[in-house]
Amino acid sequence: MSAPAFRIARSTRMHRYVLIGGVLIVAVLASFPLWAQVSFLRTMVTFFTLLALAQMWNLLGGYAGLISVGQQAYIGLGAYGLWLIGDVIGLHPFIAVFLAGGLAVLVALPIAPLIFRLRGGYFAIGTWVVAEVVRLVVANIQATGGGSGKTVVSAARLPIDTRINGTYLLALFVAVGSILLVYFLLRSRLGLALTAIRDNELAAQSSGVNVFRAKLYVYLISAFGCGVIGAVVAMNLLRIQPAAAFSISWTAYAMFIVVIGGFGSIEGPIIGTVIYFALLQTLSQYGTTYMLLLGVIAVVIATKAPRGLWGFVVKRWDVHLFPVRRRLVLEEPPKPESPAGAGASAPVAEAS
Repeated sequence: MSAPAFRIARSTRMHRYVLIGGVLIVAVLASFPLWAQVSFLRTMVTFFTLLALAQMWNLLGGYAGLISVGQQAYIGLGAYGLWLIGDVIGLHPFIAVFLAGGLAVLVALPIAPLIFRLRGGYFAIGTWVVAEVVRLVVANIQATGGGSGKTVVSAARLPIDTRINGTYLLALFVAVGSILLVYFLLRSRLGLALTAIRDNELAAQSSGVNVFRAKLYVYLISAFGCGVIGAVVAMNLLRIQPAAAFSISWTAYAMFIVVIGGFGSIEGPIIGTVIYFALLQTLSQYGTTYMLLLGVIAVVIATKAPRGLWGFVVKRWDVHLFPVRRRLVLEEPPKPESPAGAGASAPVAEAS
């Protein structure tokens, strides 16, 4: 008797249905500029930027184990990068959005080796200190407007329909792009390295994983994503101020979303963003009560479901909407053919 054969599988029929549903949802969202009101489009820009920010922070904290509270540094750099590339250099603001992400990477590249020397809580504090230093430097440069900030003139000069619709589509592209980026990253060799680092960094290093290089790649990717997000936010608001662009609230939003949605998954930040945004739209008018409610929700979920709401779903029903895991599937052995000329066995084979 031959040994059972196995194959590695990722996708299932459910994943194909999820793909079709996702494409339809994106197509519907892309049609909003044709009929939706301007106020609704600007509100959706906020939703898309929060979703992308949560995906970038989860890539750091949920997969690479880098709990950063300083991602607002790259949000602010992306916003000022839009002003620099669009107003000072003179490129089209829609192109400047992505170049602003590159500017954030250039700043993150020399910073990463320094803060990677820190571990745990010291790393988190170090990222916050870096963000504060960047904020103070930008706020004390006269050319950037100092503490009063700058208006993005290149974006303000665009026709209002072009700017609003273009910013909406850019935000949608960034949100969908962040999901796809994390998805394909997790299916690559770097994704395997990140999974190993998340489970046990020492064991991953002893198995041949270059931990520093994997973390550096993820840190730079997250910096680029946050820079692009900051530029989109600046396109939407047209006004950049250091206190708002470099506010720690950006990282706090991302952390809250990932905590309630679920660490270490693509689905978690999506669910968390929907919940947070719904609370933001319905309860923000209550001021302090709104903040207290967010804190209570975060504490309850962190206590009852440490892996977030999606982590609870996975633990209970083992559901995965994105096929990033590898599974061993038992191959069914081929059925033996009926011997030729066996008159009695032929009808039985046909009936079965």
